[in-house]
Amino acid sequence: MNGGDRIAGVLVEQGVKFLFTLCGGHISPILVGSKARGIRVVDVRHEVDAVFAADAVFRLTGVPGVAAVTAGPGVTNTITAIKNAQLAQSAIVLLGGAAATLLKGRGALQDIDQMALFEPHVKWAATVSAVRDLVPMVEKAFDVARSGVPGPVFLECPVDLLYDQELVREWYGASSKGGGLAGAGMRLYLKRHAAKLFAGADKHAPAPPRAIPAPAPDRGDVRKAAARLRKAKRPVLVLGGQVLLSSATREKAEELARAVAAIGAPVYLAGGARGLLGPGHPLQLRHKRKEALREADLVLLAGIPNDFRLDYGRHVSRKAFLASVNRSETDLKMNRKPDLAIHADPGLLLRGVAEALAGREGSWTDWLGTLRARDDERDKEIVAQSAVEGERVNPIHLCREIDLALAPESVIVADGGDFVATAAYTLRPRGPLAWLDPGVFGTLGVGGGFALGAKLCRPEADVWILYGDGSVAYSLAEFDTFARHGIPVIAVVGNDAGWTQIAREQIEVLKDDVGTVLARTDYHKVAEGYGGRGLLLERGADVRVVLAEALRLARAGSPVLVNAHLDKTEFRKGSISM
Repeated sequence: MNGGDRIAGVLVEQGVKFLFTLCGGHISPILVGSKARGIRVVDVRHEVDAVFAADAVFRLTGVPGVAAVTAGPGVTNTITAIKNAQLAQSAIVLLGGAAATLLKGRGALQDIDQMALFEPHVKWAATVSAVRDLVPMVEKAFDVARSGVPGPVFLECPVDLLYDQELVREWYGASSKGGGLAGAGMRLYLKRHAAKLFAGADKHAPAPPRAIPAPAPDRGDVRKAAARLRKAKRPVLVLGGQVLLSSATREKAEELARAVAAIGAPVYLAGGARGLLGPGHPLQLRHKRKEALREADLVLLAGIPNDFRLDYGRHVSRKAFLASVNRSETDLKMNRKPDLAIHADPGLLLRGVAEALAGREGSWTDWLGTLRARDDERDKEIVAQSAVEGERVNPIHLCREIDLALAPESVIVADGGDFVATAAYTLRPRGPLAWLDPGVFGTLGVGGGFALGAKLCRPEADVWILYGDGSVAYSLAEFDTFARHGIPVIAVVGNDAGWTQIAREQIEVLKDDVGTVLARTDYHKVAEGYGGRGLLLERGADVRVVLAEALRLARAGSPVLVNAHLDKTEFRKGSISM
């Protein structure tokens, strides 16, 4: 076996089903070896989308996603997705090609200091220096990525460790031609170096993944949290995506949902936790969270820090008892010290609290009724706003129609600003692990990669990408990938001819729209040029028919893009986040 085969053997043992890549000579043996061992190799049109796809795989399966990219520009193209994964706490193994071990720092093709680039943005970065180390170092990469607070890791694999030993020795022999003592000395040096590279190559064989249990909360902390909940008159739970880290399968996620329901307190879901309770659950609130947090006498933050989303902790009343549970010790105490800080897995804490409260839950009917009345009133306002007709398509109406079109098995990928934020208020994910957004980094461009990973993991589901017309350009070329690999996703582009989320504040404050104006580009024709299907939606009266056709085409096997020409609205006026 060559080095690529050895890496592929580890991937198989770790349960990897998909390897995302953009080809390059530095990494070709990894791709060939993986394909030979039954791993589906999916080549994308930009390396950043390989990492975004790997990110989605981890979020939906709990198995670290894997991407392999070539040296130099290949690895630098991934840095935004890697940073997004770090902040979103997604476990990713990035395998990066590199110049031959003897040529580093000597001006080789695509040779840069990749370690310096990645070390600040990953949990662990390392370079393999001998073939015998490939297996244990790839295994360590998976262990580090999964443990504690999950995150991305980077493993640099020099090209002379990946190809067949005979070929590498031939390369070194060809580079040492020349006469005299100097030539003889060079040949001896290169021969010894090659011998070191391949010494003990068969020392390590791939092994099954090591069990890494989620960090469990202390029983005393579980009892304290449960006791505080029992005494509370106006409790509020705010759940972030981290609650699902210990529930990466649909079955476990549904168990967690039952535990949250058993607690019985009002719940707000954020980020990747959206959909945990399904649509229309009586405990879930969607609007007026700020007011609820200011009136609550107990707030439990599970897997979400006091960052900009909670106004750095100022949304929670100082009179309230603040409990927080988080795998990250930094996030646990960010901006505000909780009254009860629990450094553990949030999902396990919620399960423990539900068990401790069994038969002794608090009675919060009146409090929940107050919050529900506010929610219902806001929903009525949204319905009224969706009925306003204009020259083009009302974005609120479009989002409500998409919600009606969602099947029980659907995954929503959110990639955009104004239009996508509107969708967040109106769409109801049908279950857990059914909403993918970039997370706190606010990254545009996740759509193509996230959808690719999601559809591969959930082939039975309708996978929807909600794009703004600003964000769609980042990954529109992945329609080529969807078409070539038979990945029938549905993309809806909210096309209002502008970077509207930025324009709202910029024009009002600075009185200038510079840099925020776009054209109503024919994105549907671009999708067709890449091998997909394109639909143009220009009138509100046609929304339901066009969405039905998009679903029909996707379920028949074609990736499809709906280019929806939107009217401008004031729905999100004053909503900028800093």
